[in-house]
Amino acid sequence: MANLVKGVRWPTRPLLPVVQTWDLDARRWVRALRRSPVKVFPSGQVAEGKPGAGKQPRKVTAEGSPHAPRQQQPPPAPPFQKPSTWEESGLRYDKAFPGDKRLSSVMTIVKSRPFREKQGKILLEGRRLIADALKAGAVPKVFFFSRLEYLKELPIDKLKGVSLIKVKFEDIKDWSDLVTPQGIMGIFAKPDHVKMTFPETQLHCSLPLLLICDNLRDPGNLGTILRSAAGAGCSKVLLTKGCVDAWEPKVLRAGMGAHFQVPIINNLDWESVPNYLPADTRVYVADNCGFYAQAQISTRASDHGWICDRQLSKLHKYEEEEEEDLETTASKGWLPELEVQSYDLDWTEAPAALVIGGETHGVSLESLQLAESTGGKRLLIPVVPGVDSLNSAMAASILLFEGKRQLRLKAEHLVRDRSCH
Repeated sequence: MANLVKGVRWPTRPLLPVVQTWDLDARRWVRALRRSPVKVFPSGQVAEGKPGAGKQPRKVTAEGSPHAPRQQQPPPAPPFQKPSTWEESGLRYDKAFPGDKRLSSVMTIVKSRPFREKQGKILLEGRRLIADALKAGAVPKVFFFSRLEYLKELPIDKLKGVSLIKVKFEDIKDWSDLVTPQGIMGIFAKPDHVKMTFPETQLHCSLPLLLICDNLRDPGNLGTILRSAAGAGCSKVLLTKGCVDAWEPKVLRAGMGAHFQVPIINNLDWESVPNYLPADTRVYVADNCGFYAQAQISTRASDHGWICDRQLSKLHKYEEEEEEDLETTASKGWLPELEVQSYDLDWTEAPAALVIGGETHGVSLESLQLAESTGGKRLLIPVVPGVDSLNSAMAASILLFEGKRQLRLKAEHLVRDRSCH
């Protein structure tokens, strides 16, 4: 029996492999990763599934499964910073091709005073003038430039929303008013002195001295006068309707940035001028008669004014009938009663406004009437006999800086008196 049992062959079965639990979990984890990749996010954020999988996003914590590989959290995002380079700002510009009329069409109309007044736009040329305008808060509309480097010199944050057009330098040269064009032109909205930001140094040095321009027709003279007004520290400049436009390209060129250093109020009628004067302001008129005013020292302003007007009428070759009419009206007291005073005597006791007239037409009757109503005088700058009257820009510079000198001496005396007490 034992031999019988020993001879029987029992069918053999393959034994089941013993699989460790941890190995099975690892395989399941690998298969899960193959099916749906998971990205680990900081706590509270939502992880997106595989693109196109159509699964709803689910929350995954940083810890995840205990078998998940540890990943470092992304560094915190840096604080927002303004773009510092042209590439970071993402600015774009157009390039003008042959036959492009945008530059010529704009230049044709922007140099016209009626267009500037109607559309409220001005033309600025040159990198320095444009930079001063942007710093003061002027709003640019269009820039035409020949080299990208010129545009990169300007503040990047001021160029957003502005049309930037690259043109040939020859095209800019054809329309430029400069002897040496700088390769960049800008169309700006006409600045409003109320909304502009003037330099702190200019505001700190501002004096109780105001300038009124009367019948100034020469662009070069007006630009030079504005430059002197900014240099002397005038609080503001008023331009009456008889003056050339302060935003004309030639005035801007002669002003050398003064338009953005001192408030300028343009195109005023004489009825509205007192509204822009501080309280208790005295108005002084610059005497432009030279030797003729010195020939007769008279306390009667009508006599003195008649001498000036008579000589000016001879220079302009008025007809004899017109001169007789002027003489008759002068004898009847047509001119306001204004005393004549040397320019170097004290005339800055109160806030002072100085009227500068043009060389061709001189000061207006309205300016003399305003001076008389405020207790002002005519300021005489003596010149050598035989020499004609001074250039209006030169006369304005002399008087403005003389007023500044007087105010400086008063301030020094005031400080000395306080220190003594």
